[in-house]
Amino acid sequence: MIKQEFKAESKRLLEMMINSIYTQREIFLRELISNASDAIDKIYYKALTDDNLVFNQADYYVKVTADKEARTLTLTDTGIGMTQEELENNLGVIAKSGSLAFKKDNESKDGHNIIGQFGVGFYAAFMVADRVTVTSRALGSDEAFKWESEGADGYTIVPSEKATVGTEIVLHIKPNTEDDNYDEFLEEYRLRSVIKKYSDFIRYPIKMDVKGQRPKAGTEGEEEAELESYVEEQTVNSMVPIWRKNKSELTAADYEQFYNEKRYGFDKPLKHIHISADGAVVYQAILYIPESTPFDYYTKEYEKGLELYSNGVLIMNKCADLLPDYFSFVKGMVDSEDLSLNISREMLQHDRQLTLIAKNIKNKIKSQLQSLLKDERDKYETFYKAFGRQLKFGVYSDYGMNKDTLQDLLLFHSSKEKKLVSLDEYVSRMPEDQKFIYYAAGDSIERIEKLPAIEVVSDKGYEILYFTDDIDEFAIKSIMSYKEKQFKSVSSGDLGIESDADKDAQDAEESGSKELFEQMQTILSGKVIKVKASKRLKSHPVCLSSEGEVSIEMEKILKAMPNNQDVQAEKVLEINVNHPVFQSLKEAADKDAEKLNLYTQLLYNQALLIEGLPIQDPVAFTNAICKVMV
Repeated sequence: MIKQEFKAESKRLLEMMINSIYTQREIFLRELISNASDAIDKIYYKALTDDNLVFNQADYYVKVTADKEARTLTLTDTGIGMTQEELENNLGVIAKSGSLAFKKDNESKDGHNIIGQFGVGFYAAFMVADRVTVTSRALGSDEAFKWESEGADGYTIVPSEKATVGTEIVLHIKPNTEDDNYDEFLEEYRLRSVIKKYSDFIRYPIKMDVKGQRPKAGTEGEEEAELESYVEEQTVNSMVPIWRKNKSELTAADYEQFYNEKRYGFDKPLKHIHISADGAVVYQAILYIPESTPFDYYTKEYEKGLELYSNGVLIMNKCADLLPDYFSFVKGMVDSEDLSLNISREMLQHDRQLTLIAKNIKNKIKSQLQSLLKDERDKYETFYKAFGRQLKFGVYSDYGMNKDTLQDLLLFHSSKEKKLVSLDEYVSRMPEDQKFIYYAAGDSIERIEKLPAIEVVSDKGYEILYFTDDIDEFAIKSIMSYKEKQFKSVSSGDLGIESDADKDAQDAEESGSKELFEQMQTILSGKVIKVKASKRLKSHPVCLSSEGEVSIEMEKILKAMPNNQDVQAEKVLEINVNHPVFQSLKEAADKDAEKLNLYTQLLYNQALLIEGLPIQDPVAFTNAICKVMV
């Protein structure tokens, strides 16, 4: 027996395989099972052209056996096996893929596809084993050969014996160290878990011997029945994935069961999307729109993405590239044969196929949400209460690039309807003379309804959208206009609803009180940019409005952020010239400068309180109230 060395480049690659290419040790089992599945597929291919070869799927399987005492893990398959030359070529030269060569010569049109591409997955076994023994007998041969290696030092190939066609791989599991627990790969529950995670949908049975205890014959039903140990062979994997079944065969309960089995969430999905795409890119997917937010959804710890499979083999737990951030709430999986995988089959190379799948999935999700909004409003509102905030973030982020995708999915509370309405619903019932889409922002619906600024818009009979989310106004400013109607805050300087007569009367009053307003503005220097007669107030004496891009509500939100840069809205103090308080102001301006100062500060602080803004000096404010009372 002569020990043969790996070629220099293969030796370096093997060292990489063991130390860096794969990020998780458990991947070794996925790779070995995928190779075993390929070996069985090769017999299936040959049976298509060889009349003497009958392929009965029930005869083909993969078996995994752990022996704790011997510290071995054995994988046996009933596949095509390997000759001495194939052992030399496929296992002696790392990254030479027998599966890839076979695939090129045997392209399949019926759904059977070889998984392996690079011929490196086998060597992942050395992450957990210090010695690997492969015994194989090729189809059509009476001879068997044994390949054995302890890693980068080299390998041996010698004649051997094997009663049946196929391959047996024995991994001699490494001893534990202070940092590494290799015993886990000899535990039945751990092996079952890894198989279910990565190889649940391999098309052939993956079998394991399961140990248990049961009452001895004749002692059943006795209070202290004698127990006997037994070993039972069980199939671990599901084999036929739900996404490859016809939609007509599946019920809502089937999709819900899959959602629960995959632990996509602890809630019930509101809706599922089953995609079978056969065009520029071929893929299948099952997507779910959840009912409620995960506890960590709006945190940095939340990880978006869909499970990604290649031919039924799990490649990535969370493929973030398949979902835009604004649809990050979607759960589910994608399976495709057209993906360009990298050498470790763990990560995906960014390519055209992935981009096409992601684009298609985005459109499918949007279409499903629009359908929910139109046909199942209650369900959509349940979804929106959980994830509407994320859609608004999507509108605001990336400088509004996604507004066209998302704006029709947004809902806001309506002053008229007293419920959530869409922008389309709002615009569809606007009076002909209404120029703008009006909105009011505040901490709650109750608080907004008490704002003095909404009076004139409400009295005009116009509907107002209530913005109670901190992101609402930022999102709307990204949209700018909807169906050629611009958005207008009820607190903005010009509401665009005053008649010419009203404007003339207000302008005359403001002109006559110009000196008074200038005095008040001097008193409030640095706090407001202007004091003026209000065109919006009816019953209230005072309010704040704003000019420029930053509204008062936006200022409150920005100031509450950790990286607060003291962003200020350009505030305007508006005085109701038809309110009795205005007469008091004029009298104070004529007779008592100190009283004017007192009244001005009081009115300004009242306006701050109405807007939910903090008063700079609460003690001075209470003293001023007492002074007025006395």
